[in-house]
Amino acid sequence: MTNIKTYNAISSKGLDYLKAHHYEINGNDAPKGILLRSQNLHDEPIDDNVRAIVRAGAGFNNIPVEELSKRGIAIFNTPGGNANAVKELTIASLVLAARPVVGAIQFANDTRGGDVSLRTESNKGGYRGTELAGKKLGVIGLGNVGSKVANTALALDMDVIGYDPGLNANTAWRVDRHIVHARSVEEVLEQADYVTVHIPLEEKNRYFIDADKLHLMKPTAALLNLSRGGIVDDEAAKEALDNDQLRVYITDFADSVLFDNPKVIITPHIGGSTIEAEDTSALMAARQLDEYLTTGNIVNSVNYPDINEPFTTKYRVGIIHENVPNMLGQISKFFGDHNINIEQLSNRAVGNYAYTMVAINDFTEEQQELVKTALDEIPHVILTRRYVNPRI
Repeated sequence: MTNIKTYNAISSKGLDYLKAHHYEINGNDAPKGILLRSQNLHDEPIDDNVRAIVRAGAGFNNIPVEELSKRGIAIFNTPGGNANAVKELTIASLVLAARPVVGAIQFANDTRGGDVSLRTESNKGGYRGTELAGKKLGVIGLGNVGSKVANTALALDMDVIGYDPGLNANTAWRVDRHIVHARSVEEVLEQADYVTVHIPLEEKNRYFIDADKLHLMKPTAALLNLSRGGIVDDEAAKEALDNDQLRVYITDFADSVLFDNPKVIITPHIGGSTIEAEDTSALMAARQLDEYLTTGNIVNSVNYPDINEPFTTKYRVGIIHENVPNMLGQISKFFGDHNINIEQLSNRAVGNYAYTMVAINDFTEEQQELVKTALDEIPHVILTRRYVNPRI
């Protein structure tokens, strides 16, 4: 049985799927795959037998992607698995930004003595808020979460303006036609009464909302970050709040610089923490891991290109290699020189890496052994794996 190592509490939905497909969970053998949530792998030794790491969630900054990519380890996430959960907390945060619910609850709990109902009724005027309807929401990032937030806010009678630096056809289809597409992030920040950020944390996005961008916002505006810690420069946000250049800041990521600030609401990274989201993400992760280890198909990889082809031949060979010229020519020549007929060849590239899938029917044991060893000797080939179709 193939061993899978897990970190963190993984939903039984995912673990049961792996067990049903004949995987061992946290056995004694060297693992072929790792399934995790928030565990920091940057300082963890990764066994040479590991072929895939799957994050049951969207963010993957807890995984040393570049280092593992050079070793031929495919890294996956589960985009959309917790999107509805994060969307719902974002909508709740919008309400908290519009209405002083937290303070009102504390006031009600602190009311003691006499006619509690009368005292509460006479003092509630200090907790008057505003309605979301008619206000403008700016959504930065229109991916799985941002698009859901934008569409829901529209249903709440908000005006919505969205900006996505990677806007494409898939993004466009996800959002309602009544949502205005901004040409720049500055346009969103200048117009919006509420701004919510839903972009991944990458080095280029660190402190995406910095002091300069905060200065573009209305002093009456509210800022929400339920995306990732580090997307917003919290020091700059605190300064903006202290100088009345920002009305309120709500974040799902604790930072000591924000503690004890009456204009800040912090939740302890609970955006994706629902039973449904954990089940969905774990099941997605398990299926992607199984698919890659048994067929070579790559779906939702964060470091290698996706290839998802029906496995219709007896065998296939997956080749992870650097994205350099003449690799397909060298790979095709290798198979031809050794009299191995290629039934189908698929190739995709992203950034510095490429993935080639070769489908084969006639494949002797000697040829298979040769491919497993000699193909890796071609310059720029990182890893070669052979797959056998269990249904043929």
